[in-house]
Amino acid sequence: MKILDGGMGIYLRESGAPFKQPEWSALALIEAPETVKNAHLAYADAGADIITTNSYALVPFHIGEKRFYKDGPKLLARAGKLAADVREESNNGLIVASSIPPVFGSYEPEKFRPDDAVHLLNMFKENLVEFSDVILAETVSSIQEAEAIQAIFCGVDQPLWISFSLKDEINAEEPLLRSGEVLEHAISSLMAKNIEAVLINCNQPEVMKSALRVAKKILPSNKELGVYANAFQSTYNEKKANSGHSELRDDLSPREYFNYAELWKSLGATIIGGCCGIGVQHISELKKLKV
Repeated sequence: MKILDGGMGIYLRESGAPFKQPEWSALALIEAPETVKNAHLAYADAGADIITTNSYALVPFHIGEKRFYKDGPKLLARAGKLAADVREESNNGLIVASSIPPVFGSYEPEKFRPDDAVHLLNMFKENLVEFSDVILAETVSSIQEAEAIQAIFCGVDQPLWISFSLKDEINAEEPLLRSGEVLEHAISSLMAKNIEAVLINCNQPEVMKSALRVAKKILPSNKELGVYANAFQSTYNEKKANSGHSELRDDLSPREYFNYAELWKSLGATIIGGCCGIGVQHISELKKLKV
């Protein structure tokens, strides 16, 4: 059982770090990197076994094309080194995961351009992954996106974890990616030899049960299964994901989140953490899963 950390952006905002749109969590990395390190330390102290680099917003959509191409390599390396420094200062065998984000924006698979993605993903490969132990491709919303990620990272000497994001349909008999493609087909399409885990992320907790049941049926026994949900309200408009209008539910207490996580563990999840709105208190509660 491995515990993944929680959401970075909202943690930074609530801790008083520099935070505004469109830069989102990248602004703290640019203006006050010590606040990013403090966030990693907070999650590690809360019991996370895996900390994720603060690189999710290091894409042209958030920091602008000019800044991305000028400063992107430096910022990616900074994000990696901050997490690596926390790992080195820890005596708990902490794992660093390179966050590989949707390079054209979250939740909008129709905007994915495979040819243009090659250069963007290579920048992550060339400047970030040297600091990590695991490559975590997050919020993958289409099979085409998963294929592009595999093509870039299949030769890297690190485990590759692919984390899909789904349509928020509770108890769906046939869970669908945000592209409308069937989750079962998406998992079956994964061919890279270094894929060691398949996860589901940035969905409401209620969505994960049926997704895990489907994934467990088809996932090879030598692959891990993981989940990390968000805390968005059920009325949350997906298109707001990139606009900064976070609508978080106030009823998802650490204890309630643990109850969901306990169910996910019973369904075969061996990697559990949190996404947007899931904080240090939630991750601390998850330590009970390891008892």
